[in-house]
Amino acid sequence: MPRSQSFGPSALHRLVQAVFFLAMLAAGIQFAFFAAWAMGASERFVPRPASAEGFLPISALIALKRLVLTGQWDPVHPAGLAILLCALAAALFFRKGFCGYVCPLGTLSHWLFRLGRRAGCMHQPSPRLGFLWTLPKYVLLGFVLWIPFGLMDLEACEAFLLSRYNMVADTKMLLFFLHPSATLAACLAFLAGGSLLFPSFWCRCFCPYGALLGLLSVCSPLAVRRDSRLCTGCRQCQAHCPQGIAVHLAERIASPECTGCLECQGHCPSKGCLEVHAGWGRRSARLPWWSMALLTAGLVLGVWLAARAAGHWDSTLPKEAVRLLHEGIASLRH
Repeated sequence: MPRSQSFGPSALHRLVQAVFFLAMLAAGIQFAFFAAWAMGASERFVPRPASAEGFLPISALIALKRLVLTGQWDPVHPAGLAILLCALAAALFFRKGFCGYVCPLGTLSHWLFRLGRRAGCMHQPSPRLGFLWTLPKYVLLGFVLWIPFGLMDLEACEAFLLSRYNMVADTKMLLFFLHPSATLAACLAFLAGGSLLFPSFWCRCFCPYGALLGLLSVCSPLAVRRDSRLCTGCRQCQAHCPQGIAVHLAERIASPECTGCLECQGHCPSKGCLEVHAGWGRRSARLPWWSMALLTAGLVLGVWLAARAAGHWDSTLPKEAVRLLHEGIASLRH
């Protein structure tokens, strides 16, 4: 039985993706109810889900700089900093596992990729254009890193983190997407359409967060290795790779675009041709096919438990202060 038809790497990848996506969807719905209460549109109090802070990467980067310089954790969006550190650790140890298994945008991108393949409209960009294809996200990454690490000193970082703007940034982000402008709607349509035509259009071309994790993932000891003696040259690995990586041309898939999803291994018809290895060169050791998914999920769970135990997950702002900070914010959404 082909591995893609049994419970193997592909099935596990999609299962883990679905679990995290549903968890984030539930958190998003809960946050919408919280925001309604905070803005005075509802009298029913709903606790604020801390995981919503994962959508504030710039705030988390500023908090990271403050943490490095002072050793103090961000008190306003503590979970955002924990999620950022988790993503960085996942990239260093398990390639871009955070992008491949946890990130909801990565999951949506993968679903659109599969839809585009089934519709027959998916196209692989020329390898010669690989650098130009990914250049925009590295330019965006440079800008994003320049804000906290080049433009802002410690005093400016602390002023931003404790500002009213930052304290309600997650609610403003919610309103930004719940009431999209024509420009935003056009951008989202462009990204969705591009993701149907090209593998991981958003992730490969425009995501600065993914660019940062990709650069760190180059140092990861985990990688897919290809045994050229067992390779049939069918190119099913590249055809099913959500990032469009030419897996069939490499001995060790060390591309910064690799998310460790193992769709290549799941659709390879030659048993043993593609395997996960830890280490470099001849000293590398083969790992089970489920290792990348479970290690990434385990890291996320471990960081969540550690952050909660250390008091670095939920914000400690009093309910009265939260409502006061949200006064008049709904009128500013337009």
